[in-house]
Amino acid sequence: MSHSTSSDEHTAATDILSHSFVLFGALGDLSLRKLMPALYQLEHAQLLSQELEIMAVARSAISTAQLKQRVEHTLNQYIGADQLNPSSLSRLLQRLRYCQVDLTQAQDYITLVQALSSWQPQVTFYLATPPNLYKDICQHLHSAGGVNSFSRIVVEKPIGHDLASSKVINDALALYFDESQIFRIDHYLGKETVQNLIALRFANPLFENQWSNQYIDYVEISVAEDVGIEGRWGYFDKAGQMRDMVQNHLMQLLCLVAMDPPSQLDASSIRDEKVKVLRALKPIKPDEISNHLVLGQYADGQFEQAPAPGYLNESDANTSSNTETFIALRAEIANWRWTGTPFYLRTGKRMANKVTEIVIHYKANSHYIFNPDQASLAKNRLIIRLQPSESISLQVLTKEQGMDKRMQLRRDPLQLDLAQTQSNVRIPDAYERLLLEALKGNQSLFVRRDEVEMAWQWCDQVRHSFQSADQPLIPYPVGSNGPTEANDMIQMHGHHWYEDCDEI
Repeated sequence: MSHSTSSDEHTAATDILSHSFVLFGALGDLSLRKLMPALYQLEHAQLLSQELEIMAVARSAISTAQLKQRVEHTLNQYIGADQLNPSSLSRLLQRLRYCQVDLTQAQDYITLVQALSSWQPQVTFYLATPPNLYKDICQHLHSAGGVNSFSRIVVEKPIGHDLASSKVINDALALYFDESQIFRIDHYLGKETVQNLIALRFANPLFENQWSNQYIDYVEISVAEDVGIEGRWGYFDKAGQMRDMVQNHLMQLLCLVAMDPPSQLDASSIRDEKVKVLRALKPIKPDEISNHLVLGQYADGQFEQAPAPGYLNESDANTSSNTETFIALRAEIANWRWTGTPFYLRTGKRMANKVTEIVIHYKANSHYIFNPDQASLAKNRLIIRLQPSESISLQVLTKEQGMDKRMQLRRDPLQLDLAQTQSNVRIPDAYERLLLEALKGNQSLFVRRDEVEMAWQWCDQVRHSFQSADQPLIPYPVGSNGPTEANDMIQMHGHHWYEDCDEI
């Protein structure tokens, strides 16, 4: 299908707003917990086309009326009955239809395509299903005549568990869809603060003119979770934190921080610059592992003043598992902008706090004229926080007030809290933005095939290195900041994690 259609057709497809939306796996956790609330919020904000029709697809033998009941129950649960606007809810429910499909049975897709025959041909298919079903869904949709040059398909991560399996999935998608029709989701790219990172960098000469190794000492990107595996032991134990978090979320944040300015704000230009960053990432060799990587696994500890089990003591656990739940690594980018400025990536489960933040540590002045005892203060830091609250803070040095203080320095924040500065504007969930952009055909917030595969290539190489080096798995208690060895690793290079900087 994709190879026989012209590039002009595919270009045209990106300018058309989809009026038909088909959600596979409509009764699954992702659909009910994230996608249906997102559709409601888009409906409430009147951002959906009046003509949009939504077909929910799943295996269960239920009616459209029963689907609507379930969706309403879901929205009451995740948004709150007191927060739902009756008119908006009614409009959304009116758009919904249901079609029972066994995703492995080709015959069922004929029924689905027939049900869609009177709908608009610009269909966006959303696959909220396990990736091992992507090939079957695409093949059966195509065989039933449900795919055309204006179709779009949205797929969730993980796109494989390594480079080889990623290529298999991408090859299956490419048989039936052109790359311009494929929307690979990384929900971090839909977060408001991630979008603000683009504006902060490229709209403000104050930052962009000093966004390089000449002025920046090091960068840290941390994604800490206070939850464990939440019943996903079977999945997570095969993945680990490298595959589950680093390969996608942290790699995307790294690219947005490190990329050069795109020529314009379109999908191709932005994604081209991200790929350049991935190409420039230096491999971590086995003999460098001890200085560049720390792996950990959470052990029994305390959470909210109550005992909490370690990873090996979770229900259904394999007590001999050596899967990492924590990873801290030092990455280096070999290009003119960043050579000599390391990027420290850190992510873990069952940590002390839930926080996602990017910290830019600026270099100190080459000539220091203030109290030598305060020399450690003499660095600015830019903190971009994505969760739990979305904010941007610039730490600057000022003088302590008072006649007796002379020129005593103190560190103060210049704080931008998005919830406060735009208190009259609701901060949308990432899936709201991503759904809307997919319906519009805008790929800027989605991941291109070469991005996925180059990220896998680098992460696979790191995994092979720490396996070859027989890197030990270090236990850390639930409710901590991870293994103390992660502190040792960064301090070995003369740096500190942000939470430790005030103690220096």
